[in-house]
Amino acid sequence: MLTDPTPYENELATRIIGCAMIVHRHFGPGMIESVYERCFCHELAKAGLDVVWQKRQPIVYDGITFDDPFRMDIVANDTIIVENKVVEVVVPLHKAQLRSYLKLANRRLGLLINFNVELLKDGIHRVVNGEATYDL
Repeated sequence: MLTDPTPYENELATRIIGCAMIVHRHFGPGMIESVYERCFCHELAKAGLDVVWQKRQPIVYDGITFDDPFRMDIVANDTIIVENKVVEVVVPLHKAQLRSYLKLANRRLGLLINFNVELLKDGIHRVVNGEATYDL
């Protein structure tokens, strides 16, 4: 069972959020998800983070490995999974999706970032594997 996020994971999450804020300040709400995602990946890379975009996450079911059922939006430093959204309202299903990715990838901390808000802080949701979610 995973424990609480480490200081490294928390610091990394702060850096990721800072990069998201740069992108959101430039575009504001209203763009399509793919624009935010690509520009966000660019900012993360500029900040020196190792970024994998649309990382495939295999699943094992009944002894069979399925290689391509999930694609995680962004994985930073092979540590934090970031799920990007451009939605009117973040619903519990969005957070459940990220919790599933965390469980399948055996990662502790994820960020769900909804860029379709006036203030980005209102669109950031921190999800810890096996625990409740926390809105920032």
